[in-house]
Amino acid sequence: MALKIIFGVIGGLGLFLYGMNLMGAGLQKAAGDRLKKIIELLTSNKYMGALVGLFVTAIIQSSSATTVMVVGFVNAGIMNLTQAVGVIMGANIGTTVTAQLVSFSLTDLAPIAVGIGMIFYLFSSNEKTKQIAEIMIGFGILFIGMEFLKDAVKPLRDYPGFTDMIVRFSNNPLLGILIGFGLTVIIQSSSASMGILLALASEGLVPLSAALPILYGDNIGTCITAMLSSIGASKNAKRAAIMHLSFNVIGTLLFIFIFTKPITYVVTMLDPSNVTRQIANAHTFFNIINVVIQLPFAMMLVKIANTVIPEKEGEEEFKVTKYIDSRILETPSIALANTIRECLHMGNVAKKSFEASMNGFFNRNISEVKTTFIIEKEVNELEKALVDYLVKLSNKELGDENRELVDGLFSTVNDMERVGDHAENIAELAMEVLEKNLVFSNEAIGDLESIYKKTMHAYEAALEAMKTANKDIAMTVISMEEQVDVMERSFRMNHIYRLNKGLCNPEAGVIFLDMISNLERIADHASNIAKAVLDSVGSKSA
Repeated sequence: MALKIIFGVIGGLGLFLYGMNLMGAGLQKAAGDRLKKIIELLTSNKYMGALVGLFVTAIIQSSSATTVMVVGFVNAGIMNLTQAVGVIMGANIGTTVTAQLVSFSLTDLAPIAVGIGMIFYLFSSNEKTKQIAEIMIGFGILFIGMEFLKDAVKPLRDYPGFTDMIVRFSNNPLLGILIGFGLTVIIQSSSASMGILLALASEGLVPLSAALPILYGDNIGTCITAMLSSIGASKNAKRAAIMHLSFNVIGTLLFIFIFTKPITYVVTMLDPSNVTRQIANAHTFFNIINVVIQLPFAMMLVKIANTVIPEKEGEEEFKVTKYIDSRILETPSIALANTIRECLHMGNVAKKSFEASMNGFFNRNISEVKTTFIIEKEVNELEKALVDYLVKLSNKELGDENRELVDGLFSTVNDMERVGDHAENIAELAMEVLEKNLVFSNEAIGDLESIYKKTMHAYEAALEAMKTANKDIAMTVISMEEQVDVMERSFRMNHIYRLNKGLCNPEAGVIFLDMISNLERIADHASNIAKAVLDSVGSKSA
């Protein structure tokens, strides 16, 4: 009998978790651009941060995933601790959505939801319809898993040892907290441990007095995922995980010593005979009240985190990338938005390399030329990091539009790296000019200045088109690249004429031709970036 109960719980829990993940994945895909725009809402306003955390967690169905993502944001340096604390608090409220959902008796709807969802998923070619179908299938499987859990725990009524243990939980809150904490740490999901608690309550096996300490322990246990995720991350990322733990520990202490009696009274009054609903409401009230009390004192949590993990003088943390972190992959649509930002960062680094090489040539400044070689190494490191990240991102759950965008970013990253390579080529040519003290005619310098300005303009416009997803700017880039092609052919012919007439130094002439060739190739890569923008914009409007 014991084995039957264990296997029943494992099977029901597996279905519950699978349904929750499937529903979350469908909601993420359906939310799409809304989740991408979440970055814009991450202001220093902690109240807005709380709303962001609530919204994201309600969609991805996991406060642990949201908090891990916050650790990633902080580690990437795009979110500070003040922003992070609000998002973490909001995530705790968002996670109560699942408990509220499963506390209602919707089991009869589960097979219908799965059946209708499968029909739409198998026979529809529309991506949005498939996403809604995924949500329905996940919803149905979640409730089927919940029913399995309820059936599995029914025989526990006949075990006196189990009922005695529940009585001990009621009399010893610390024991209940430890059980809730341990269960969540093992399962790595507070929603799943809440599901087990609600299943037991629905069969009359757990009264509210025993459930509350377990509930508090669940909320502390969910912090462990973020704590583990912060290992090997920056100090600020570790501090974000500490803030999450501090928030839940302080909340638990407040409820044990102050709010347990009031919350018991309120939830019992709302649902006098339904213990399942009482527990779900207690879970929601626990997190809402904690946020209301602690949010105005959010800076205290930041101070606690800074005290636990202090800053050492003269200690600096260096990261090649600015916006990407493997933890953000928990939410693919947000990870994609950050990848685009990182690509733009790489594009701007390549632009600095290009500027340094040409300024070094025009100003005959060896220091600027050498700067190009230093920046080029950074461009190469960014390319490696981005390609590795894009490979991981392409293996995540993405809609068709986002998958096409990811595929396009692979070629864009390559184009930006090639811009850095051509800048390095120009720097090497500039070094040769300086070492041999070669002199160019005024006409040659004028031609180089003209084609450089046009090429730089095209490349800057390509980055702007990518940043704004602007079709018109992208078309302008392609037109400018064609103008650079014409200039390159014209300047090449003019220079050969000057060489034949003996108006230019032959050695300088060869370098001139190599220079305009490299500039023309940079314009080609700018055009490629613009075409990738047009492809992505086209796929969205199709």
